[in-house]
Amino acid sequence: MMLRKTLSLFILLTTISLFSQDMKEGFTYLETGKYQKAESFFKVILKDFPKNKTARLCYGRAVGLNGGATKAVQLFTSLLKDYPNDFEVKLNYAESLLWSKQFDKAKSYYKNLVKEDAQSFPALLGYANTLSNLKEYNDALIYVDKALTVIPDNPNALVSKKYMRLGLANLKIQTKEYQRSEELLLENLQTFTNDKETLQNLANLYLISEQIDKAKDTFEQLGENPKNKLTALNGIALTYHLKGDEKTALATSKIALESIDENTSKTLQNQTKERYVQALIWNSKYKEAEAEINTLLKDNKDPENWMLSLRATLNTYKSDFKKSLDDYNLILQQDSTSFDGNLGKANALKASGYINKAYKSAENTLKFYTNQKDAMNFIKQLDQSFIPSIETKVSYSFDNGDNIAYSYTANTVFPLSTKLKILANYNYRTTSNDVLDVAASANNILVGTAYQIKNNITLQSSFGVTASSSEVIDYNQFITDIFLKIKPLKLQNLDFGYKRDIQNFNAELLNREIIQNNWIVNYNLNTNFNLGWFTQYYYTSQSDENTRNLLFTSLYYNILKKPALKAGINYQYITFKDQVPTIYFSPSRFNAIEVFTNIIKDEGIAKPKEWFYMLTAATGFQYIEDGERQSTYRVQGQFGYKFSERSVLNIYGLRSNIASATAAGFTFNEIGLRFQWQFLKKPIFKR
Repeated sequence: MMLRKTLSLFILLTTISLFSQDMKEGFTYLETGKYQKAESFFKVILKDFPKNKTARLCYGRAVGLNGGATKAVQLFTSLLKDYPNDFEVKLNYAESLLWSKQFDKAKSYYKNLVKEDAQSFPALLGYANTLSNLKEYNDALIYVDKALTVIPDNPNALVSKKYMRLGLANLKIQTKEYQRSEELLLENLQTFTNDKETLQNLANLYLISEQIDKAKDTFEQLGENPKNKLTALNGIALTYHLKGDEKTALATSKIALESIDENTSKTLQNQTKERYVQALIWNSKYKEAEAEINTLLKDNKDPENWMLSLRATLNTYKSDFKKSLDDYNLILQQDSTSFDGNLGKANALKASGYINKAYKSAENTLKFYTNQKDAMNFIKQLDQSFIPSIETKVSYSFDNGDNIAYSYTANTVFPLSTKLKILANYNYRTTSNDVLDVAASANNILVGTAYQIKNNITLQSSFGVTASSSEVIDYNQFITDIFLKIKPLKLQNLDFGYKRDIQNFNAELLNREIIQNNWIVNYNLNTNFNLGWFTQYYYTSQSDENTRNLLFTSLYYNILKKPALKAGINYQYITFKDQVPTIYFSPSRFNAIEVFTNIIKDEGIAKPKEWFYMLTAATGFQYIEDGERQSTYRVQGQFGYKFSERSVLNIYGLRSNIASATAAGFTFNEIGLRFQWQFLKKPIFKR
């Protein structure tokens, strides 16, 4: 009897040993990631040993890791019924919940496993990974550190911790906690030196937080690994663009393009081609960019969205917004969540005058990309243009005809919607001449509206009264200005206007109560090759029965974009029906031509707590009737500070000896101070 028991035990142990030996092949498949082979292997084993726990565990793992997550959950659920207290089975069941993305269920299950065994490495790591998938990164980091306490420097746990930091860093970017995001990414680099994903995320952080030099340094660090050369060059080209150095951006992108070889992945090739075309567009090389885009589209029967986005971007830069919208709509038909499609469409709609649709498209971007900085800034800038504002200006002017004047002006713009604005203007001006012993003052009040009739047509009109007072005469007169502003074609603006006002340059003119009826046409043409043309025509009929024709035209060339630098030629022609030189400048013929240069950093592009400026210098000649040629000059400038998005302050000055600059033909000087403030934080229609 004893011999039979001993023999049975021997046979059992021998069978288990042989069975374990037989499964070693399957274990190897699992360990080396050959999950399909592992699944087939253990499926055969289970035909002969359907109740074997180890084979069932391995088969469940092979099925789950081979993409059959739902089936794996069923297999481990069945195992749990047979082995309800087996901790290993519980661990595998919990992991199958992770595979099937049942993260909430996995969270509560892992929580109990950690309570059951607080030193179980698989339980701690599984719980940490579950919390990470739920984006509960702070708690995930706590538990992955506990796992690393159990098994220090475990590679799987360290990799999990890397992605937890990346996830948390991304969340901190969304909440604008840039310093904390940087700390997390730098911690990653301490563990994984020069890790590609971490460096890319760090560079992106610096781009978003506008630390462009740091972004460039990070891309250069990324490029120290030859495998990352193209990715680094593409990023470096972008940093040059953001710094306004478009030529170097293009040169860098060209180096990247020439570095593509047969080993370059298709994805990286496309990214490099995309950056190169973008760099061509940034440099206004539109024909070359168009040729590259056409080649891409020709080589791809079904163009990818990034190619359509390039064509849309090119047309946006060329101000052909209708074509841009067509491409962005095509992109969104293929992928409604496309970032380029949604935000690109918003920009094109805004430029086309479809403001409400632009809002909607930008808000749609944020549905898919929570707190995305570019989309939020777009909406913020749109809001900024519709926040009620008040502008005040005080000035002092004088000329060599002994006329001096003080002026105070207040303007307010109160948008009620994206289409309708209420306008109001008040001006007080006092002028005197001690030599002639005359003085006068005038109060002007205008109230009106600006209404967008269509996306490209706006009607602006104001009506009011001027009240003049002096020792000689007091009077009130009706004043108005009405303008129809049209954008007839791309890159063109056309205004038709009527303006009724009073000759108020000096006290003598105010006393004469000369009413002017001005009919005005303005035309502005821009081009895609940096040339611009502006023309203005006035026909004026006056209450003293005199009439005036005034033509001003300016041809200019945009030399630089940042800061904006342009130079050009101005020509002015004036003729009056009657000549009354003792009262005001009224030649039968006046011609003036000048060359000018202008440099400007506009307050619109200045950031809060930045300075802005403008300087114009011009020189030329003027011809008054049949008189000899006279030299002219004109200098004007402004210098200001942007305290915040809502308030700016600047001083300005002007000096000119061009006869038409004043009603009397004198050398004229003016200095002033201007303050603008948006007195609400949001547009009225968003409150």
